[in-house]
Amino acid sequence: MQIDQLIQTIALAAIPVLFAITLHEAAHGYVARHFGDMTAYQAGRISLNPLRHIDPVGTLLLPLLTLWMGGILFGWAKPVPVNFAALRNPKKDMLWVAIAGPASNLVMALGWALIYKMGMLFPENYFAAPLLGMAKIGIEINIVLMVLNLLPLPPLDGGRVAVSLLPHRQAFQLAKIEPYGMFILIFLAVTPVLNLILSPLVNFAFKSIVLLFGL
Repeated sequence: MQIDQLIQTIALAAIPVLFAITLHEAAHGYVARHFGDMTAYQAGRISLNPLRHIDPVGTLLLPLLTLWMGGILFGWAKPVPVNFAALRNPKKDMLWVAIAGPASNLVMALGWALIYKMGMLFPENYFAAPLLGMAKIGIEINIVLMVLNLLPLPPLDGGRVAVSLLPHRQAFQLAKIEPYGMFILIFLAVTPVLNLILSPLVNFAFKSIVLLFGL
């Protein structure tokens, strides 16, 4: 990607990326508080302030690299601290805490799709082109974060969902993977494997939203 194109893309992507990552993490903390865990609340992490959630690598460097390389745009924020043992019903409530992040990304993807649809109604407007570009990135980053986090690999949200739903013995075996989960994810990311897993799911979700809104 040329440097001028990269700068333009960064300008359009900044708001969608920050919202996608910030609201994802805040959603975890809010739902955890609802079910009895005050850890994130006491740490000041139930916040819409992006500065409280930014991870230098996952929120800044990685999205920039993926934009520059032209791959699937994704990243992460500092995980919101959740003490699952403090939940009123740890195994059951873990499901809702985990699913809150991807659910927030789905809602945001639908919101950006609505904004894109509105932009299409006024193509002659001066702000239509940048708004459409920003909305398209908003749809993409939220779909990618939703799909990525639903992979059944602890400590991703999908792994926590699986631990919550599986019988105790199988859940315990899966939970033992968590200390190595990020290393596994990084390995998959630097090989074609993660892209092979994500691309069909991301494309399906993106096409579904396009059909739903008639984009």
